[in-house]
Amino acid sequence: MRSFEHEFSVNASLERVVEFHGSTRALKTLTPPPMFVQFKHIEPLAEGSRSDFILWLGPLPIHWVAVHSDVSPSTGFTDTQVEGPFHTWIHTHHFREISRGKTRIIDRVEGLPSNHAFWGIISRLMWLTLPILFTYRAMRTRRAVES
Repeated sequence: MRSFEHEFSVNASLERVVEFHGSTRALKTLTPPPMFVQFKHIEPLAEGSRSDFILWLGPLPIHWVAVHSDVSPSTGFTDTQVEGPFHTWIHTHHFREISRGKTRIIDRVEGLPSNHAFWGIISRLMWLTLPILFTYRAMRTRRAVES
């Protein structure tokens, strides 16, 4: 299994960070162009909640269903792909208060590309772009929670 980790800090309270990530709109905010997200069905963040969406990678629709687990109002949550381009995708969002009004966000992704010929190429390309994706997500998170 491959792993990727990205950390950054925001000048915002832990409560504000948790509130932002718990919003059903967070995924749209955190998806960089030229991609965009189209929700089929999304449930508020809770243990066992599901997000069913299409991630448009240019003209290519990528159907993705994630289930949330280990949801904690003070430390974060995990989303696990149950349908999508990867054989395995487990994304853990961890939040840690550094000081009053400052929070550390740690994203850890563990994954395996698909064995399917087409989706294997797509998932490998997506994996290679994770540093760019998470740099964008850090910028957008800061903008959302520090304002």
